[in-house]
Amino acid sequence: MLIDKNSLPKVDMDFMNETHFEDVDFINKLYENIEEFEKDNSITNFESIKHSYKNWLDHTVQHFATEEEEMEKRGFFAYPFHKAEHDANIEDMRDVWSSFEASKNISELKHYIEYDVVNWLINHIKSMDTVTARFFKTGVMGGCGMM
Repeated sequence: MLIDKNSLPKVDMDFMNETHFEDVDFINKLYENIEEFEKDNSITNFESIKHSYKNWLDHTVQHFATEEEEMEKRGFFAYPFHKAEHDANIEDMRDVWSSFEASKNISELKHYIEYDVVNWLINHIKSMDTVTARFFKTGVMGGCGMM
């Protein structure tokens, strides 16, 4: 297991926390597949990584779409910034997969998951998602010192 769900920061909206838990399940499954591929770089293990990565990417696209729909519906003031982070993350995920698929360099993929993905997820939850969830719950910005 790479990420313990209990270590994730929580936000003010349960639906967002549940989605983050699902994200962790997909990431942990992918990480297991990466570790298997390190031991045996067979076609079967490559296909397992490919399947897990696609499932994680599909889930992430849907996760972001759901949040973005709520942001638009509720008139969230920072929607363009939050959406831009989502878009950049999806682009990174696709680029990393393309690179791995071409090179089969498992150490690069593993490093991306262990460091880039984990750090991005936690930092995104602590910053953008926390502010967004507070806005969803109260209709106002929280913790920004603005009235």
